[in-house]
Amino acid sequence: MNFEELGASLEMPVQRMQTLIAWLPLFDLLPFAECARRRCALLREPNDESVKHFVVTQPDDSYMVAWARTRFGALRISLASSETFDAWLAHCESRLTALGSLTLANQTGTSATIANDAAALNLRDIGMDDSPAVRFVNSTLYDALKTGASDIHLESDPAGLNVKFRLDGVLTAIRRIEGAALAAQAISRIKVMAQLDISERRVPQDGRLQIAYAGRSVDVRVSIMPSVHGEDGVLRVLDRQHLAESLEGLTLAKLGFDDASAQALKALCRKPHGMLLVTGPTGSGKTTTLYAAITETHQSRDKIITIEDPVEYQLPGVLQIPVNERKGLSFARGLRSILRHDPDKILVGEIRDAETAQIAVQSALTGHLVFTTVHANNVFDVVGRFEQFGIDAYTFASAINGVLAQRLLRRVCRHCAGPLDEEEVSALGVDWHETRACFVGFPRLMKAHGCENCRGTGYAGRLAMGELLHLTPTLKSLVSARAPLAEIQAEAERSGWRSLRTLAIEIALQGLTTPEEVDRVAA
Repeated sequence: MNFEELGASLEMPVQRMQTLIAWLPLFDLLPFAECARRRCALLREPNDESVKHFVVTQPDDSYMVAWARTRFGALRISLASSETFDAWLAHCESRLTALGSLTLANQTGTSATIANDAAALNLRDIGMDDSPAVRFVNSTLYDALKTGASDIHLESDPAGLNVKFRLDGVLTAIRRIEGAALAAQAISRIKVMAQLDISERRVPQDGRLQIAYAGRSVDVRVSIMPSVHGEDGVLRVLDRQHLAESLEGLTLAKLGFDDASAQALKALCRKPHGMLLVTGPTGSGKTTTLYAAITETHQSRDKIITIEDPVEYQLPGVLQIPVNERKGLSFARGLRSILRHDPDKILVGEIRDAETAQIAVQSALTGHLVFTTVHANNVFDVVGRFEQFGIDAYTFASAINGVLAQRLLRRVCRHCAGPLDEEEVSALGVDWHETRACFVGFPRLMKAHGCENCRGTGYAGRLAMGELLHLTPTLKSLVSARAPLAEIQAEAERSGWRSLRTLAIEIALQGLTTPEEVDRVAA
């Protein structure tokens, strides 16, 4: 009995190579490494997202079919010969560059060194590696790069290890491995890759490793922390080339800013001197916004110098200096040297200490236009933050031109989002009912359902928004006089300032995000 006849007797259609190529592989649900290891695949037809096909190579493996139905729900089971399946795997590897170019290198390697000295790992190797810990770590790195995760969290508990990715700024559970021994081995493997001490488990350790992925170098910063159940790890992925590609043609409008905010920001970037501050939590896109504003307003007659940690994106025609604390190049020392290099505009990646704050403010007062970021909750908290750095209110008010407090809102997934009905809007609270009534012409409020396109989260991508405070002469006088916050805020509203909450609600009413996301970001 040949393979076709066997399939017919089992009432399982036998799929040929042309059909497998035409179908779309669901590697986000069943990763390539797992496909190679288990000798199976999950696919769907291009014109029908609801039907999933589970292709196996062993027709008598009833356990595999039961496992797949438990994990993925309703499936159509098909057969493929081992030769056809191997050819399909090879086709996927050759077609998708990202699937066949994962290599590892130590932190001292350059791009050329990575290509020559690192051990090459394609996805088949990841799936077939003899060591479960090595296979787990490599496949986790691959999945994080493929999905665009910014951080990988490895959380130990008494029975194993939980893996979470930070996707669009929110932690999402990805997988779990059972067994405390395997969890310890996985953490040890990461420590070896990051050149950390695997025998030390009582104190925190920080390191970094480097990955050559899809022909480019990706830095991964590693933080290992002792816990009551062993050790936890956090890996921050810094894919600079991917960031550079995503920022091509970057504008404030593409980031999500409304036209009024974008024009006001560009006007502040054209000032002859003073300081523009962008504030917000870590990962809220502060530096990216400054990049976009500078790119849109850059003129060849201006000398622009930046000092950053790290330099995330190379700006054409701009001198960019990376901070190197180990070699003694701090923000403060670099900024002092920059002032001797005859700049017109200066970008300071972040103000972290009093010395940097003093030099930045003095630069703004002596004819330079300074762009910088600082951590504060809103535009009004910035004054107190600089007072902590030893800058008096009068000096700060004289130097500052404007403050932008920024946040990132997750975009609702366009594939699975649906409108809220009246009962669901009422359940949100009276505020949403009254607010919606004030706006005419907006679509209905949306809710996030979750689908395979957004990994079940209901969101895909993010957009920037920010409350912008333009320091008018009246506002500068109030800040200098240390007026009460209520008085400063009332004057800000008269000059056109709108709060983060107001801006976020307007974005939700346009159908771009959900009320739940508004409450999460701008409560």
